[in-house]
Amino acid sequence: MTTISGELSAKLAAIRAALSSTSATAVRLRGVDWFAWATCGGSNVVILTTETGVAEVLVTADRAWVLTDEIEAARLSAEEIPSGLEIWAGPWNDPVARQAFVDGVVGGGSVISDRPWSAEQPLPPALVAAKRRLLPEELARYRVLGRDAAEAMSEVLTRARPEWTEWELAGAGAEALWKRGIEPTLTLVGGERRLPVFRHATATSDPLGSRAMLVFCGRRHGLYANLTRFVYFREPDAREEQLIEHVARVEAVTFAVSRPGATLGGVYSVIARSYAELGHLGAEMFHHQGGTTGYLSREAFALPNLDLVIEENTALAWNPSLPGAKIEDTVVTTADGIEILTLDPSWPSVEVDGRPRPDVLVRP
Repeated sequence: MTTISGELSAKLAAIRAALSSTSATAVRLRGVDWFAWATCGGSNVVILTTETGVAEVLVTADRAWVLTDEIEAARLSAEEIPSGLEIWAGPWNDPVARQAFVDGVVGGGSVISDRPWSAEQPLPPALVAAKRRLLPEELARYRVLGRDAAEAMSEVLTRARPEWTEWELAGAGAEALWKRGIEPTLTLVGGERRLPVFRHATATSDPLGSRAMLVFCGRRHGLYANLTRFVYFREPDAREEQLIEHVARVEAVTFAVSRPGATLGGVYSVIARSYAELGHLGAEMFHHQGGTTGYLSREAFALPNLDLVIEENTALAWNPSLPGAKIEDTVVTTADGIEILTLDPSWPSVEVDGRPRPDVLVRP
């Protein structure tokens, strides 16, 4: 008899509840994010930037498959797919074969999908919400990922040099992530010249100069660790220190209201008000402020009046920012408040509202 883990059982139950609620015959999960969720941390990725990968999940009321081609089947079976999911593999040069298999399984019934195609329908909101609620096994993986990503960040910025180019820092960051089995889906770098100008500072050939920002979105087991840190090769000046303090204060207020039952729209309003109270009216318009994370770097952004409810065990990544200053970590909601996942105890920190928050690393 095939043994199915508690995590896979819970996810198949959630999928089948969605089938029942929609009267659909099958669900197809094509996206990299949904594949990782449904396979308990498996990956259908070959090209890192792909959205749909080389395999998908097909679930009916009584069976569940991973659909792929004969190139990938053996590797996926050995390395990515948990016990309890069957594998169907078709010829790589006959894409019609997969659809013919699905048609045979469905037999004229309806299909729901995360990325609907043709007559397929979207997933119901209840299943989308279930993906945001992290199970104990997912939380365990996330905690290890968060610590590893934070240590990779510390490793790189403690050896960075002001003469490095932004490309070199981004490359070193990617290397540190890969060394830990983390896919570097994003490594933003802003040096002295570009840091105050661009919030999404994709790396260039500019030298870092006297300070730099490094941003990670690192993926492992499908989960994303998002964090931002700064290195200074001089002491921050008074204006820089003020901006650093202000983004930390905005974040502290954001953490305080990021509790089960709050909505993303409600948190957005608090963020906007906090900027205004600190003398930065409208600062929220110059960069997104973050939102829910998990199997995407942001599953949903906080927007005005968005009624998406934050539940217990929801991963969040807020990133308040001002010119040349930003703060970001990946956290998870609990009944008692916020648990910060991307912490490295060796990184310099300051206490803000009773929590250790990352300070800039000063290396004169």
